[in-house]
Amino acid sequence: MAFVDTSRGHRFPWYVRLFFWNQRRRYGSVLEPARLWGRTPKVFAALATLYGALDRQTSPLAPALRSLVTVRVSQINWCAFCVDINSATVLKRGVDPAKLAELPVFEDSAKFSDQEKAALAYAEAMTWSDRQTTAEHFARLHAHFDDDAIIELTALVAFQNMSSKFNAALGVEPQGFCAVDAKLARADN
Repeated sequence: MAFVDTSRGHRFPWYVRLFFWNQRRRYGSVLEPARLWGRTPKVFAALATLYGALDRQTSPLAPALRSLVTVRVSQINWCAFCVDINSATVLKRGVDPAKLAELPVFEDSAKFSDQEKAALAYAEAMTWSDRQTTAEHFARLHAHFDDDAIIELTALVAFQNMSSKFNAALGVEPQGFCAVDAKLARADN
């Protein structure tokens, strides 16, 4: 249940409306988080720019890995909207649905590479409030990534934590982008 009603008439600036137009073209509708962030237009513009920088084609992180990380962070933060849209992106990026289903237990799954396991373990350590990153996390990461990629991974996880916590706190519901088993939205299944 959404806790803030975005259906009431709010006058968004032209550049936010332009962004909404692009979302309707790309997704078939405006994303609910965009309506919420759009209420603070300058923050929204900065947020959209940051997302674009993190999800660019020239990122040192593979697109499928970036999407797996965002889904896992979203699961931990109980953001059903983020799990929905990021799971759809994972599948568009060629990840097997069976692999996606095993994301909560990636460490014990043969479907994940050592590189993916290192990135996901690091993302979990950054996300769970009762954990911290350790020298072991960095040793695992350095086996697969250079320092620039690790910094970018850190930024991606931090961004997704902000985004998923924002959406979860405001009760943003899924918009039906991915027919995901309800268990996938849970971090502890």
